[in-house]
Amino acid sequence: MVERLFAWYDRHGRSFPWRQTSDPWAILVSEVMSQQTQIDRIVGRYLAFLDQFPDPDTLAAASAGDVLAAWSGLGYNRRALHLQAAARVVATSGWPTTARELQTLPGVGPYTAAAVACFAFGEQIPAIDTNLKRVLSRWVGQPLDGQALAETARTSLPDGEAVRWNSAIMDLGAQVCKPVPRCDRCPVAQDCLDPTVYVPPPRQSRFDGSVRQTRGAIVRVMLDGETRTLDALSVHLGHDEARISSALTALTAEGVLQATAGGFALADKRS
Repeated sequence: MVERLFAWYDRHGRSFPWRQTSDPWAILVSEVMSQQTQIDRIVGRYLAFLDQFPDPDTLAAASAGDVLAAWSGLGYNRRALHLQAAARVVATSGWPTTARELQTLPGVGPYTAAAVACFAFGEQIPAIDTNLKRVLSRWVGQPLDGQALAETARTSLPDGEAVRWNSAIMDLGAQVCKPVPRCDRCPVAQDCLDPTVYVPPPRQSRFDGSVRQTRGAIVRVMLDGETRTLDALSVHLGHDEARISSALTALTAEGVLQATAGGFALADKRS
């Protein structure tokens, strides 16, 4: 099965700039950018971000306004601030090199830590994302989660092939073993016990008219560095005041904004 999977990947694997490097910074940026964002959308933004912030030291020294401006449009602005916080740790203390150690960086969870440990530092570890969960569940014929998923991923990993295997599984899940699978195109269909067992997660709530939309609109307005009140933002954006207030509360709690005597402004905390 592994040979057929790798043969398919050699022909059909996707080409991304972060797959051409083992630089942990470039890989971390790609992983953080691709969280909850379609991967095909980020390539141009990824290259521009690395051009502006080519290493952790550069991002660590930047203002929050510059970081959020570079991130604008990618959504979930707290990811950019977590990335900056991680850059400051690395700039001060150097890179952790194992998945366990990488999880001590701000905003780095189990999947991102495993991906950086594998692709940058060669750790032989599965990078368990939604694609891998879906593929392995179908292969073994039962919905996998938690410890069962981790154990199946660990035992399925071919010796010494973590980089190739993780990439191949990601691409198989993204291109063939989708939520609605294309089994007629699958190179390992004969080894799959049950393509019907996967249960997709609940769909995300509608974006238009949501607090998420308002949050993004507020951040774009605040990128000029000015301080604004709730009333001023409500008038400027034309959004419901209650939705503006909810968004401001969330953005302040996440450290994107800070409350001041004159209203709200971009937070620019340095440590």
